[in-house]
Amino acid sequence: MKGRSHVAIWKWVQRFNPKRLYSCKRVSAFLIDETMIHIGSDEAWLWIAIEPIHRQILGVYISRHRNMLVAEAFLRSLIRIHGKHTVYSDGGSWYPEACISLGLRHRLHSSYEKSIVVERTTEYLKDRTEAFDDYYPCKVFDP
Repeated sequence: MKGRSHVAIWKWVQRFNPKRLYSCKRVSAFLIDETMIHIGSDEAWLWIAIEPIHRQILGVYISRHRNMLVAEAFLRSLIRIHGKHTVYSDGGSWYPEACISLGLRHRLHSSYEKSIVVERTTEYLKDRTEAFDDYYPCKVFDP
C-alpha cells in the first residue's frame, strides 16, 4: 500500500465538501469502522461512520491511535451532528466501552454490512487519499 503524506491528507480534507458529505437527513444508526492508513512514514487510523439504510457517510475522523478514547471522541462528534443512535461495529473492544460511556446502544453488524457497506466505503476513501498524495506529494526536508 502506498503511503500518504500529511500535506496530501490536509489538501484532501480541504477540497471535499463536508456539508455535502454529512448531509444525511434521516439517520437510523451509526455503522462504524476504522482502517489503518500511511501518512508519509507514519501510521494513522481513518475512522468512518455510515448510515446503513441510505449508505451515506456521516463522519470521517483521522487519529494516531485506535482506542476507546478516540472512539468516544469520534462518536461524540457524530452525536453533536446527528443525535444519539445505535452503534453497529465489527466487535473492536473500544466500541462497547465508548458506547457505555456515551449512553449509546452497541450492536455487532452483519457480515453483509461489513463487506458491502463499510469495506467498500472505506476503500473508496483510502483510494481518494492515495490519489491526492499522487497529485500533492509531501517532500520531507532534513536540516
